[in-house]
Amino acid sequence: MTIAKMSVAELETFLHKEFPQAFGAGDISIESADGTTCLLRQAYGERMLRPGGTVSGPTLMALADLAMYVVLLSAIGPIGLAVTTSLNINFLRKGQPAQDVLAAAKLLKLGKRLAVGEVTLLSGTSPDPIAHVTSTYSIPFAG
Repeated sequence: MTIAKMSVAELETFLHKEFPQAFGAGDISIESADGTTCLLRQAYGERMLRPGGTVSGPTLMALADLAMYVVLLSAIGPIGLAVTTSLNINFLRKGQPAQDVLAAAKLLKLGKRLAVGEVTLLSGTSPDPIAHVTSTYSIPFAG
């Protein structure tokens, strides 16, 4: 079991300072992060919709990528230069109208240079995922 190297409060402070373009709008909150998993919530807003009233793909991809970044930072600490090397998303169903989107991320493998994880995206209180994401992050050499 991984012990978190950053608390939710530390993650929020770090992201507000180092990554305000993704985290500074105030519509995304970190509900939990424990070094292995995390849960993010993006508050519903009309900016997240595409024509037809569905949550847009770019909104879901950005939230999933941020969730992977948060769970990784919770596991390794404040290493801002960790970057996405791959992200694959499967859109499964349309989200519920006017509902927040939740991103539940889980690290599957944490190595010295690469981390692999998955993110399940949910809409509102529905247990049925609206998208499933797998992602790999590169961790910079620390020495």
